[in-house]
Amino acid sequence: MVMALAGSAIGLGNIWRFPYMVGQHGGAAFILVYVLCVAFIALPIFFAESIIGKSSGSDTFGAMEICAPGRGWKNTGYIAIAASFVVVSFYSVVGGWSVDYLVRSCAGGFSFSGIEEAASLFGRMNSSLAEPLLGMTAFLGITALILACGVDKGIELFSKITMPLLFLLIVFIVVRSAMLPGASAGMDYLLKPDFSKLDGKAIAAALGQAFFSLSLGVGAILTYSSYMRKEENILYSGIWSAVFDTIFALLAGFAIMPAVFASGLAPGAGPSLVFETLPVIFSQMGPVIPVVFFFSILIAALTSSISMMEVVVSWLVDQKKLPRRRAAMLAFTGTWCLGALCAVFPKVFAVCDFTTSNILMMFGAFVFALVVGWKMPKADVRTQFTNYGTSRGGKVAFPTVYFLIKYIAPVMIVAIALTNLF
Repeated sequence: MVMALAGSAIGLGNIWRFPYMVGQHGGAAFILVYVLCVAFIALPIFFAESIIGKSSGSDTFGAMEICAPGRGWKNTGYIAIAASFVVVSFYSVVGGWSVDYLVRSCAGGFSFSGIEEAASLFGRMNSSLAEPLLGMTAFLGITALILACGVDKGIELFSKITMPLLFLLIVFIVVRSAMLPGASAGMDYLLKPDFSKLDGKAIAAALGQAFFSLSLGVGAILTYSSYMRKEENILYSGIWSAVFDTIFALLAGFAIMPAVFASGLAPGAGPSLVFETLPVIFSQMGPVIPVVFFFSILIAALTSSISMMEVVVSWLVDQKKLPRRRAAMLAFTGTWCLGALCAVFPKVFAVCDFTTSNILMMFGAFVFALVVGWKMPKADVRTQFTNYGTSRGGKVAFPTVYFLIKYIAPVMIVAIALTNLF
């Protein structure tokens, strides 16, 4: 289950989002703040979701009903389910882009004379009605098919195969990128911090990126943790998931930024960095690199979309008593409908992205912290975190982790949420 949890965390947030966030917020200084946010805020929330999931053994709604009795608390489970539904829907559009670019790279690679040509291709693809819908449908179809196969034969098996493969692919791109003339400027950008570029907005962005990257606040970690076996250790599962996630994010930065600087392109290009800027670079690196890179993006996108859609599927199976295959098909249909609107109307995509990243994920994480820190009996929390008293590391870490969950995480979440909104 560690691989599945790591797969839930590792996704487009690492390969697509992290590099352009680093580019927009000053490079190495942003990375340092990001790592601190992961260690002291995001990881405690990860533990909180894991504790709720493992102790209840239920979907997000059922878990809240068990761990936080009361109508008000129970209904917050619906918000997490809705957040996962919305995230999968707009996420599938970006997943569809990765499918489209993978097919294009397999068909002959990219041959661009400049950034304008690559941007024109991306614009034509998005202005077309058929291409985004076809890519999105393929992406959601693969996600639903894996979920229909169940936890052991679907989710865990996919994660065990793809996580090592994704690591090897990213390392290959890092090595190739570092060999480009002028790549050292990109290395300096990632390794030499300039704290003058840090402000409240950058710090808020770092925490938001940590939440997005680790799939927090939407019930994905909670749902996966509900499948944990009794002997599995929450402390080590959480630490390894955060470590894997951070390593992949840093590798993505070192795969992309040196190539960006070597080509004389702007590091702060924004969300279009992967799909508008990098194809220009790849067109100079032969036909293999584009295939490897966009296949990596597709794998990363699938590991996260599977975890998000599983929140919805698990709710349908546990609460509505639907067979898993039927639940997966129903989740596919619902997310496809909203995803189609996101693909066709950019404003719908933007609203879904903003709502989930700045409101729903923050709210879900805040609620999970309150449930573990203030609602559940401390003895029950300690029992789960220390693996029924058998985890020596859990016993040592529990006082610090509990303090972070109960006091630090909720205050920081509120402060960051207000910063993002206002």
